[in-house]
Amino acid sequence: MAYVPGEHSPASDPVDTHCPYCSLQCGMALRPVAPDGGPVGVEVVERTAFPVNRGALCGKGRTAPAVLSTRVRLTEPLVRRPDSGRLEPATWEEALDRIAEGLAATGRAYGRDAVGVFGGGGLTNEKAYALGKFARVVLGTSQIDYNGRFCMSSAAAAHQRAFGLDRGLPFPLADVARTGCVVLVGSNLAETMPPALRHLTELKEAGGRLIVVDPRRTRTAEQADLHLAPRPGTDLALALGLLHLVVAEGRVDEEFVERRTSGWPEARAAAMAHWPELVERITGVPVPELRKAVTMFCGAENSMVLTARGPEQQSKGTDTVGAWINLCLATGRAGRPLSGYGCLTGQGNGQGGREHGQKADQLPGYRKLDDPAARAHVAAVWGVEPDALPGPGRSAYELLDALGQDVRALLLMGSNPLVSAPRAAHVESRLRSLDFLAVADVVLSETAALADVVLPVAQWAEETGTMTNLEGRVVLRRAALTPPPGVRTDLQVLGGLAARLGWEKGFPADAEEVFEELRRASAGGPADYSGITYRRIAEEDGVFWPCPERTERTEGAMGTEETEADGSESTGRADSVDAESADPDGAERADDAERAHPDGAKGTGSGSAGRAGGPHPGTPRLFLDRFATDDGRARFAPVGHRPAAEEPDAEYPVLLTTGRVLAQYQSGAQTRRVAELNEAAPGPYVQLHPRLAERLGAVEGAPIAVVSRRGRAVAPARISRDIRPDTVFMPFHWAGPGRANTVTNPALDPVSRMPEFKVCAVRLELSEG
Repeated sequence: MAYVPGEHSPASDPVDTHCPYCSLQCGMALRPVAPDGGPVGVEVVERTAFPVNRGALCGKGRTAPAVLSTRVRLTEPLVRRPDSGRLEPATWEEALDRIAEGLAATGRAYGRDAVGVFGGGGLTNEKAYALGKFARVVLGTSQIDYNGRFCMSSAAAAHQRAFGLDRGLPFPLADVARTGCVVLVGSNLAETMPPALRHLTELKEAGGRLIVVDPRRTRTAEQADLHLAPRPGTDLALALGLLHLVVAEGRVDEEFVERRTSGWPEARAAAMAHWPELVERITGVPVPELRKAVTMFCGAENSMVLTARGPEQQSKGTDTVGAWINLCLATGRAGRPLSGYGCLTGQGNGQGGREHGQKADQLPGYRKLDDPAARAHVAAVWGVEPDALPGPGRSAYELLDALGQDVRALLLMGSNPLVSAPRAAHVESRLRSLDFLAVADVVLSETAALADVVLPVAQWAEETGTMTNLEGRVVLRRAALTPPPGVRTDLQVLGGLAARLGWEKGFPADAEEVFEELRRASAGGPADYSGITYRRIAEEDGVFWPCPERTERTEGAMGTEETEADGSESTGRADSVDAESADPDGAERADDAERAHPDGAKGTGSGSAGRAGGPHPGTPRLFLDRFATDDGRARFAPVGHRPAAEEPDAEYPVLLTTGRVLAQYQSGAQTRRVAELNEAAPGPYVQLHPRLAERLGAVEGAPIAVVSRRGRAVAPARISRDIRPDTVFMPFHWAGPGRANTVTNPALDPVSRMPEFKVCAVRLELSEG
């Protein structure tokens, strides 16, 4: 268990909370300890009752308290002094004054859209909500987006297009273990979210089958019954080829397609243009393996497709995900228990972060910023006129690309784009060209080191707030410690800046007060949190959205309708909830006592409470009765394969793909400060096949330069047969010479604006380091 010296006072008893890292939001507790009479610290202890991880934690979660130490974090504001050009300690008053004046002066001189805001997928729902409100109300700028755009925006766009609603998983993670077959596309769960691997292990123990699609033979692929290793950038062709075989072999669920979908003839025609031999030529996956995959997927009574960054971080990511959704729809594997399509969100609050206002085109409740009714509703909650709200702004990479030009000042919270953004050397130059940069973070990241002002902010264990995990389960992080002297919360920062910019009210520092306003702002929207309270989250170990607040029940033409607290009628577009759908771990169980509780445990239930006229129980399973489209039907996407934005050629003959490793997380800003994690993963590397290494003359551990049209990254060779001979892999957690994102391609998906992190053309060179 991890120990951190307790310079700041903990609670006396263990505090239930959640891991600060990925979208699983694994349950854990923090317990105060005082070893050998030394200073009080905290250790992580298991929370076996939380259903997502059932006590299991990876090394990152287990060692998370290490970053709470004042030895590795920021504990006082820093201001860049004109005379020395260095960041030096300052008071909070001076630092906040400098930021307020820097943002205001830029707006006065160049217009409000010359000021930008860049958020993070690790911010709580309350922070994301307050940051979006601050940008649009206080600064009046349209230029806000967040690094979650780099996470699952392509899947979100495909979700919206097919189902009319975007939630990572439309079912609880526990359902994965009880389906018959899972196709896992572009995910290495064993390293990126290890506690989730147990659900796949339980699937196989129950007789289910696992198909993994990945150009590398990863730890996850080693668990598969069938591993398909397509050429990077060809996942779209692979999905179309599988659908072609479904049609050719007579496996289409015609009744489901007729009753619950639209657009099938066009999607069918597109798939039939991708016959198996063509798909083999494009992807490198042999036709017999394609046929085997279809047999396994369709042969099971229930099946799922789960995607992650592999197919999504492409310039055609939205269409690629749409093709995998087509496979589910055509086979009737959607809109029923234990089947469907889901996306494995990456960042801790990648889901909630885009639901409540950080994203360039959205308002709280997943409302559209260009919808007049949405603007009117949110403006009323905020106490401003709808016309005062700016319109949609630039997407994340486009915002970063505009720095120092159209956008001349930037407030950045909880992100490290100098490491995490594509074409990172260019992004670094754009950050350096800003007139003014302010960063709020827990550590002095590579991006923070460039700032004019840096603010030290509280961490996960030091403040209370909500997160929305990959299932759409809203969970409560509880403060176990008080922040060390000199550290403030992000909500305090926004409140202090707002007051200096003329908004004395509207930005409280209390997280629950912010959440209460978020509930009102989200009421009636697609992501309706109005029926969720801190008390409910604590009592139920999380509540699934949508969860409208109900004050009365009436009988309408479509059956029972709910009237929400603000007087509006529930749209009903997210599916009615019955006892089965309200029970994440109770699908197809006979035990009513288990079925009543959201996670199948005997105890206080929410499933039956909603049907008796009580609070809405939340919506663990979406789309069981209808999809969230206007006509209630899921929409097929008529998509065809197209090549990556950058294909190999004589000058750049090899493909690069990137990803994560077990012991590090995202840009590494926090995990690279933990000794145990650094020992396990000390730096970047280039994974390449022995045949490619032989042609290059590379040996294990020798420095290899990976060169693209955008730059050069150098890291030691790691020679392995677990990767295709035409492909190399680099993890992206490090800055410096081994920064993988120096090389990656910022080509954007036309719908989601997702950069093409997962495939670009490179050449390899032997390097001296």
